[in-house]
Amino acid sequence: MSGHSKWATTHRQKEIVDAKRGAIFTKIANTITIAARDKGGDPNTNFALRIAIERGRAANMPKDNIERAIKRGTGELAGVQVEELYYEGIGPANTQFIIKAITDSKNRSASNVRHIFSEHGGALGSVMWNFEQKGVIRIANEEVSKISFDDFELELIDQGASDIKREEEGIIIFSEVKNLQELKTFIESKGLKVEDAVIEYVAKEKQELNNEDKEKVLKLIEEFDDCEDISDYYTNANI
Repeated sequence: MSGHSKWATTHRQKEIVDAKRGAIFTKIANTITIAARDKGGDPNTNFALRIAIERGRAANMPKDNIERAIKRGTGELAGVQVEELYYEGIGPANTQFIIKAITDSKNRSASNVRHIFSEHGGALGSVMWNFEQKGVIRIANEEVSKISFDDFELELIDQGASDIKREEEGIIIFSEVKNLQELKTFIESKGLKVEDAVIEYVAKEKQELNNEDKEKVLKLIEEFDDCEDISDYYTNANI
């Protein structure tokens, strides 16, 4: 996913208006449940769970909601079972998207994703060939300003960072998936707050867009954000 939309999504979760708070909480709760189901309910030993819980806290998700989501994942609490699904699709101007859904209804999820693409002139289609999984860490500008960036950049490379990009909102650090947890721990040991640390599908080749096409893609992304079934999405569009 482009840096712009990812930063925007992170900020939107933190400053969410009441009308959308329930939908955001549902998405985060489902992510927590999947993480706890896959690798246990202890965030000290389950990195994915710890990251999901941090997202919930950043969005002011009540502690009880977080604990219930963990217990659903570990089987301590009965509830609707959710599963993680991926869809591939083509958006406006032939942009490529990978959609991550966490849902209790495979049929509803597939229908929703197909409908959103169709509404914006797109369709489901194979694009995975242009993406690879990477660890992705975001640090906001106010945190970066606390340190000497040149020295920090060299330290990050020594710790396993494969690429570092500066954007308007902050820096994005890429790594091999296996290095993500240790890299995040190193950054926090420097007294810096991590905005986000996740495994994402990153496009090998980005696509440049004119202003008109950017607007079309952003409208599609807004619908992905509003869809309760869609947990995350990744694109080759350089917005």
